Order: sequence, then structure tokens, then C-alpha cells
Amino acid sequence: MMPDRKDSWLRLAAPLLVAASLARAADPAVPEPAAAAAPVPAPTMAGILTAAPASAWRALADDHTLYMDLPAGRVIIELAPALAPHTVANIEALVRAHYFDGLAILRLQDNYVAQWGDPDGARKVPEGMATLAPEFAMPQRGLSFTALPDRDGYAPEAGFIDGFPAARDGAAGLAWLTHCYGAVGVGRDSDPASGNGSELYAVIGNAPRHLDRNVTVVGRVRQGIELLASLPRGTAEMGFYATATERTAIKTVRIASDVPAAERTRLEVLRTDTPTFTALVESRRNRHDDWFVHPAGFIELCNVPIPVRPASTSH
Repeated sequence: MMPDRKDSWLRLAAPLLVAASLARAADPAVPEPAAAAAPVPAPTMAGILTAAPASAWRALADDHTLYMDLPAGRVIIELAPALAPHTVANIEALVRAHYFDGLAILRLQDNYVAQWGDPDGARKVPEGMATLAPEFAMPQRGLSFTALPDRDGYAPEAGFIDGFPAARDGAAGLAWLTHCYGAVGVGRDSDPASGNGSELYAVIGNAPRHLDRNVTVVGRVRQGIELLASLPRGTAEMGFYATATERTAIKTVRIASDVPAAERTRLEVLRTDTPTFTALVESRRNRHDDWFVHPAGFIELCNVPIPVRPASTSH
């Protein structure tokens, strides 16, 4: 019978193993075989945020933050004047004129948007504000853009501008905000100049990126999106409410800086131009949690979380 290869190997290796053991006993200088180094755990998002320095966060700007108070609570919207300066100015003027007070959430389309404004068209926009040139994109010069490492299907490059999901076209020299979950855009008719800021919507479903550069995006819901997303779905066409009783009334909309300090909700958003955010993106691109079998090695713009937290009392 032919000897088993494993048995043959053991017979050949045994003297060598014994010799090595005797050599270590006779000469302590003979090193023990090095133990394999334990793998370093990949950082988690929670660990990254715990280790983040205070400088990795920034406070929301009171002058450009809206409080929309609904019966169920407060929706906090941060506006982005650098990406839509004239439209943001229009919205803030309307807010200071109490235009939105007493209006309603007039549309809730499943997996799409929650929209608010004047359902009856009876409230007039102040003279000179009825039409406004669209701000679908802005010159990228002067804007700090943090690019994602992965490709984008809707733009040459995707990333973030000051905490807002954005995209840009370097060849054209343009940048714009994108329709990720929580994005706030300006409703309009077929005429691009009809979006004056008197009717707004927030994305509450799967990111409708096909709307990018077709609608002026003015900001993002930083807190309270669940108050909009959990409202009953509209039963009429495109998710509009068929009757007035189905609508949710808007109590007031205020600019944070116009609200008494004691009544403000102070929040901080993670800066997207820091090593902390770069590490966070990588932790989400390559998930090494025990649950994951195959890390993707890829992340889509609207799947990158932008953490928000109560502002530090030390600030």
C-alpha cells in the first residue's frame, strides 16, 4: 500500500520540529514564532462621531434657519443662500411677512414629497415677488466642494457643499443642490420663473434626482422630517388632499433669529469639509459591522448620512 502523503509529511517534519524545540531550549536567544497580529477593527460611524472634535461641527445659522411649527411639533429647515441667494431672500421676506402662517400642508405623495403653501390661491404674494428667475445651478467659484470618491449617475461629480448634498460640473463651472431625502425645493408651474418661494416641498421618499437642475433647491430639513413623512397620504391626483379637512394646518413659520432665544432649537450639523466626515464616508462605503458579509466599496450621494445633534451648551 502506498503511504499516505500526510503521514509521509509528518514523518519528515517531526525531526525538524523536535530539533527546533531543542534548539530553543538550549539557546534562549532562538525566538519563538511570532504570533499573528490581531486585526485592527474598522472604525464605525458611532466611534468616529464620538471621537470628533468640536471643530468638526458647526451651528445652524439663525439668520437662515426656518422653524415651521405644526400641531405635532417643529420642522427645522436650514436654507442655503450661497446656492440660491435670490430665492432664499424671497422666502425669508415671505416668512417675515407671515405669509405662511395659517396655510397648510396641501400635498403628501407617497415616497415622494410633502408640499405646503396656499391651497386656495387666495393669499397674494407681495408685489415684485411673483416671478423670479430660477436658480437651478450656481457658479461653483468660491464654493467649497467636498467630492465623493464614487461616480454619480446624474452629474459629473457628486459631493457636499457646507453640509448640503450637491453636485457639480467642472467643465461648465456650475454646482447645485440635489434632491436627497429631506431636501427642500420650490414648487413651480411650467414656467421656470414661476417658482417664487411661496410654495415649498420637502423630499420624503426615494431621492428624485431627476428633478435636479429643474427645480430650485433652497435647503434641507435638519430636524422634524418625520412630522411631514408620517402625515396621511393625499388621495387626489399627485397626492394632493381632496378636501380641506385632510390638510394639516401650519401654525407659524419663523426665522430662528426672529424667535426669542429661549424658544430656539439650537442644533449643530457635522461639517462636510473635515477629516471626520471623510472617515465617516469611508465607514459607510465599506461596512465592516458583523452583520455585513460583503462590504459594497461604494456609496451613493443620498445614502451618506449628515449627522445633526443638539448644540453644545459650551458654545
